[in-house]
Amino acid sequence: MNNEALQQWVERISITFFGRPFLHHATFNSRLKATGGRYFTRSHNIEISPHQLSEFGPEETEKIIKHELCHYHLHIMKRGYKHRDADFKQLLAHVGGSRYCQSLPERAQSKQQPFRYKLICRNCGMEYLRKRKVDPAKYVCGKCRGKLLLKTIDIESTT
Repeated sequence: MNNEALQQWVERISITFFGRPFLHHATFNSRLKATGGRYFTRSHNIEISPHQLSEFGPEETEKIIKHELCHYHLHIMKRGYKHRDADFKQLLAHVGGSRYCQSLPERAQSKQQPFRYKLICRNCGMEYLRKRKVDPAKYVCGKCRGKLLLKTIDIESTT
């Protein structure tokens, strides 16, 4: 599916479920991995993740489009368009949009990777496990405020 087909799809969903036209641009953005879509308040444009469409199909993508259209229409009407607003929650439930998108498989795997680094307090020996490398000089122990030492964990020996 290309951007023109997406634009027509969004316009059709807007008229069918919201009874109002979508007058701005809808495009795919392949860089969206942690989210299904985005609504821009300044330009009123919508971006949708093509990964959601390829991985979970048109049903889930339509729910994401409805979610973004809720932001769009409520913002245009100067009503509560943010996730926490009652107007947003009510409209989303009414049109059948999804509150959250599903996690992509490659994203889910990266969240399950083992810890690679260990910060050890030089005073009390408290250990903090981390997936990403951090500068121990920027942090102190949360228990005794002592200095930390960074060690790399050998992944092969722990599995």
